[in-house]
Amino acid sequence: MAKSENHKPSFKEEKQFDERVVNIDRVSRVVKGGRRFRFRALVVIGDHKGTVGIGVAKGADVTLAIAKAVDTAKKNLVKVNLYKHTIPHEVEGKVSGARVLIKPASSGTGIIAGGAVRVVLEVAGVSDVLSKSLGSSNKVNIAYAVLNALEQLQPQEKWVTSQNKSAKSKKTSTKTSTKKTAKAEKK
Repeated sequence: MAKSENHKPSFKEEKQFDERVVNIDRVSRVVKGGRRFRFRALVVIGDHKGTVGIGVAKGADVTLAIAKAVDTAKKNLVKVNLYKHTIPHEVEGKVSGARVLIKPASSGTGIIAGGAVRVVLEVAGVSDVLSKSLGSSNKVNIAYAVLNALEQLQPQEKWVTSQNKSAKSKKTSTKTSTKKTAKAEKK
């Protein structure tokens, strides 16, 4: 039995990102001889742990458009601040005419969203959230509006609460009182 030297072991590349195709459109441009058709793909990628990216690209066929969109999404990854399995606070994102409102939800609620909003939130790793799409229904703009909203999220340490305000005011009041006593001692 002769071994085939042409046979190479095939290694499956393990994907670190979940790739989801949100939308594929056939677009055209008018030229002298008629119309030239191409395909535009909207792809969302994420690792379900707080990293998400969106890519839009055009290609001569669908697979080429998707591959280019995935490359674009990998170049534009964003890290999202999550709180347990939801978002830390209510936030609104706006891109062009599309507005998306996203609110945190209690555990077990699930993702109350549709279309592009649901896909972006799922691959980002959010499992309990409420959302409302306002304005334009353009899928590309809605996807980017969700990404814009997720970028605005502040981690819990940066929340401004009454406890944080009182702690800061105590620090500043002790600083001012020590300055006043130091000035009084100099006189």
